[in-house]
Amino acid sequence: MKLDHTQPLEYSTDQNQLNILGFWIFLGAEIMLFATLFTSYFIFEGRTGSGPTPAEIFEITPVLIETFVLLTSSFTIGLGVHAMRLGRKNAMLTFFGITLLLGLVFLGVEIYEFMHYYHVGATYQTSGFTAGLLTLLGTHGAHVTLGLFWGLFIILQVKKRGLTPENANKSFIFSLYWHFLDVVWIFIFSFVYLKGMM
Repeated sequence: MKLDHTQPLEYSTDQNQLNILGFWIFLGAEIMLFATLFTSYFIFEGRTGSGPTPAEIFEITPVLIETFVLLTSSFTIGLGVHAMRLGRKNAMLTFFGITLLLGLVFLGVEIYEFMHYYHVGATYQTSGFTAGLLTLLGTHGAHVTLGLFWGLFIILQVKKRGLTPENANKSFIFSLYWHFLDVVWIFIFSFVYLKGMM
């Protein structure tokens, strides 16, 4: 394996560069998945039937907490990648750990939010609006959950094996995934919650 020392560690081999390209292609498929879910939501948004409307069930406080912790986690994962590029393993692991803790807080608030929806009668069977909403939010939440496990495995690998080109590559790809989830959340925050509260 030939290392290119002019590149950051995560790009330092041909295989690493191909892995990153492949992941960008995968994110293209993920964009299509979420575009489909957003489209479905927008089609069903006004179809509330006898169920609650967005303005009746959305609460600003949990949404702001979710947004704050997820955007902060995007910053901490960026700091983790920066520390990785400087070869500071402990700092990288700390920032990745903080990122995962913030992700856990996000999921906790989202679970609270789902329980709130259930208690006010907003379930999958209530209306087209609630089905579209819960599918979109649930899919994003499932991706965050996957990210938490993936990030934990990255931390364990880096602790065990150190900052190798392979681990740096996996860590960087994980950070791309995490940033992607944050971008999706910005769209959810803007076009689902804020629009729904107006």
